[in-house]
Amino acid sequence: MMRALIRGASRRGGRGRLSIFIFHRVLPEPDPLFPGELDRAGFDQLVGWISQWFQVLPLHDALRRLGNDELPPAAAAITFDDGYADNLHQAEPVLRRHGACATLFVATGFLDGGCMWNDRVIESVRRTRLAELHLPALLPQPLPVGSVEQRRAAIGQLIGAIKYLEPAARQAAVADVVAAAGIVLPTDLMLSRDELRQWHAAGQQVGAHTVNHPILARLPDDEARAEITRGRAELEAIVGEQVGLFAYPNGKPGVDYLPQHVEMVRELGFDAAVSTTWGVASSRSPGFELPRFTPWDRSRGRFGLRMLQQLLAH
Repeated sequence: MMRALIRGASRRGGRGRLSIFIFHRVLPEPDPLFPGELDRAGFDQLVGWISQWFQVLPLHDALRRLGNDELPPAAAAITFDDGYADNLHQAEPVLRRHGACATLFVATGFLDGGCMWNDRVIESVRRTRLAELHLPALLPQPLPVGSVEQRRAAIGQLIGAIKYLEPAARQAAVADVVAAAGIVLPTDLMLSRDELRQWHAAGQQVGAHTVNHPILARLPDDEARAEITRGRAELEAIVGEQVGLFAYPNGKPGVDYLPQHVEMVRELGFDAAVSTTWGVASSRSPGFELPRFTPWDRSRGRFGLRMLQQLLAH
C-alpha cells in the first residue's frame, strides 16, 4: 500500500520528483551521548524501507534522468556528507546488502587522520576525565561535564557558541576546548585515502565538499573558490575520475553559502550541487541548490507517512 501511494505522489501532476536523503554517520552501536544518531541496525532498517518503497539511483544518474523527464516513479538517491570512516565500514555493507548506492560528499582536508572541528569538541567532552571544563574566553562559568546528560548539554552549548565564529576565532576556541579537556583526539574518525578508494571501488559515488568544510559565507570569495576547486581536484586525483557533484558545507542558503557561491560552482563546471534545504527535487528545482532531507522517523508507519507528506508538499 505505502509503495503504491509513494509512487502515485511522486508523479503527481505528471512531473517526476526525486527524494534525496542526507546522512552523516552510521555508528556500529548506539551512542549514549547521541541517542538519536543512526547506528548500523537503524540504518539497515531505514535503507530496507527506502529500498522497498523507492527506486534508489546513483545521484548523478537520477539528476540526469530528472532533467530529461525520464525519472522513474518513486525515485530516490542516498547521500552522505563529510567523509566519516563508518560510512565505509558500517553503511556500505548495508547499502550493498539492499542493492542500494550512495554518493559521499568528502571534505578532503580531514582524510588520513583528520578530525572536524565539531568532532574535536564532541570528543573532548566525551573523553575528558574532568567534572567541569573551564573556558573563560568562551563561557563565563565553568561547564559541568560529570554526567552523560551534562556532557550532552555541554556539547550542544559549545557547538552553538563556536559554529559561526570567524574561521580563526573558531579554530582558537576549539583548541581551547581540547586543551581544557586534556585529551588526545582520535585519528580514525574520518576515511583515509585508501578507504575512500575502497568506497569508490565498491561502486559507490564520490562528490566534492570543499577541503576544510568552511562556512563559505564567512570567507573572502577567492578563498571560497580555492576551497571548492582544490577539494574537487584532490578527490579526482584519489578516485581517478571526474567529480561532477558538489555539496555546500552546512548547506543553508543565505546563511552558510550565498548566491556568489552558487555561481562559482556553476562556473567551475560542476554538473549539480545540493543544499540542506528541506524538500523534494523536481524539474523546477534549481540545479545548483537541490533540496535534501534527513529522515528522522524510526517507525515504519511514521517514516512512510513522512515520505508521502514530502512528496505531496512539493
